[in-house]
Amino acid sequence: MTTNLLEWGPVSLVRRNHGLEHATLNLLSKRQPGSFAGYSDARGIWIIGNVSTDLLLETAQEALKRMNNGEHELAIHPYCGTNFVTTGVIAGTLAWLFTLRKANSFSKKLDRWSTVVLAVTAGAVLAHPLGPKVQEKLTTSGVPGSLVIKQIIRYERNGPALHRILTGEGSHKDVATE
Repeated sequence: MTTNLLEWGPVSLVRRNHGLEHATLNLLSKRQPGSFAGYSDARGIWIIGNVSTDLLLETAQEALKRMNNGEHELAIHPYCGTNFVTTGVIAGTLAWLFTLRKANSFSKKLDRWSTVVLAVTAGAVLAHPLGPKVQEKLTTSGVPGSLVIKQIIRYERNGPALHRILTGEGSHKDVATE
């Protein structure tokens, strides 16, 4: 039995898919200009952005191969929600701590405002290098292991293209595209 929750079946899949999402977006942004976003779950990843299905599949397969060959840092992305949550938790906690002191009048509360702004700013600065560390240790995995791309589906809609990349455990076989 696995004692590490992060390595447990569905959690491990989400973390590895999240790493694949980031690696794909990191490589895709170097190949094609544009704005891209992603979302990961235990079944795979969603990619939003104007990209051909063929280029996206090629990029995702390259990302998987490069991470399996040791480029684990591809799993870290500067615009990951983990970075924003880390900043929010640290800055919000500092703001909360500075508001715990009693202030009996509005003017005393207003005097405290600059201290709270300073605390929140310091929290944001401190959190900046922590977000990628939280990604690395908690929310993503740069070691895909036996993760494979099983299928890629393009959904036609108004706005940016939407792709679903389905993943799973297994051996590297041909990928079905739709």
